[in-house]
Amino acid sequence: MTDDEQSRAGGTKPDAAIAEAARAAAGAFGLVPAREGEGGPSALAQRLHTDPDTVERDLIKLVLTIVELLRQLMERTALHRVDQGDLSEAQEERIGMTLMILHERMGELCDRYDLTMDDLNLDLGPLGSLLPHNGG
Repeated sequence: MTDDEQSRAGGTKPDAAIAEAARAAAGAFGLVPAREGEGGPSALAQRLHTDPDTVERDLIKLVLTIVELLRQLMERTALHRVDQGDLSEAQEERIGMTLMILHERMGELCDRYDLTMDDLNLDLGPLGSLLPHNGG
């Protein structure tokens, strides 16, 4: 399908969709465009804008975001397995306790670094947010 045919069909050009997703990702991760003549062959080259005073907090934020994403995926998988009857009562108990402890530890780490669960939820632009709102 040509670009004209795709436009008439109501679709977007693949390059435009990729560029839009790249802009959303750049915004979510705090990337700023490189200035002209700033070491990159491409005007679209980007670099990470860091502040030495907040680098530890930003790194913790990224790590906690990944951990929270994995925690939510594990929780959904566990609930699915419980619904399917794949687990014994002892396994259900152990998984439930483990997920509760992990959730508590996430809260403690967020408090320690003055973060909220909303701070961990990256805005992916047209794709929506990374994590479901209100834990589900």
